[in-house]
Amino acid sequence: MILTVTLNAAIDDTYEVPDARLGAVHRVAAVHSRPGGKGVNVARVLHALGHEVVAAGLAGGHAGRRIEEGLASLGVPAAFTPVAAESRRTVTVVGAEATMFCEPGPEVTGAEWAAFRAGFESLARDAAVVVLSGSLPPGVPPDAYARLARLAPGPVILDADGEALRLGLAGGPGIVKPNAEELARATGTGDAAAGARALREAGAEAVVASLGAGGVFAETPDGVLRAALDRPVPGNPTGAGDALVAGLAAGLAAGLPWPERLRRAVALAACAVGSPVAGEIDPAGLPALLPRVTLRTEENHAARPHE
Repeated sequence: MILTVTLNAAIDDTYEVPDARLGAVHRVAAVHSRPGGKGVNVARVLHALGHEVVAAGLAGGHAGRRIEEGLASLGVPAAFTPVAAESRRTVTVVGAEATMFCEPGPEVTGAEWAAFRAGFESLARDAAVVVLSGSLPPGVPPDAYARLARLAPGPVILDADGEALRLGLAGGPGIVKPNAEELARATGTGDAAAGARALREAGAEAVVASLGAGGVFAETPDGVLRAALDRPVPGNPTGAGDALVAGLAAGLAAGLPWPERLRRAVALAACAVGSPVAGEIDPAGLPALLPRVTLRTEENHAARPHE
């Protein structure tokens, strides 16, 4: 079983607006409303691929009920801890580019956080892989991901930004998956190789940096790899990173070697771009994408500088 954690789950509303531009009135071509948040998206992708998965997190109010009901309607097993405050909403406008608006999330009390932590510890005992994804709502400790990683007996994948990422490294996650901007904010460098080495020095076992159309840069204990699709796939890129994490989690759970793990994860991310909604994929598109992923080995910087 793969356990995903979304502490700041949301109702994701996606508006398709082909000619979107600031300061104008638009007619929306299509509206999609789904349960979301990064870990929820990861769980939905894994479920679509046929993997055993449980989506855990915090959910409150009318939006929280919609999140849980939406996952139940999709057949995704969920174990959310209730909170009194209202869960958030996000709005994504997809035109020539995608623009996202994210609410901060519900205020979480100390008792609610303690209840989640107790439930997480029980779930994590049965998990082959734990995925910790997304922002932290108000009231949750800034080092929440480090605390949860220490409670998990198996490998952990961390996908976060800012302080949640920096402090989460102290938990020794097996894989950290920042995008280029998150990596630069966490390390102060725009160089993927230098940033990945810095995150490994701070506690990550491996780093997979997603570089958009440039594919991924991975620094692992087994070597340094770059993987990319031969040409970009048009569509909505907002769920690509979550699909990439789903692919990494599936590969880690299956014990795949790093080259094959990356190949499948990059193909899965590309597959997600073709969907108008984050967290949705058509698995039938994967066989055509896998041969289009190129892998290149680079100079090995895998040893952490202090080793």
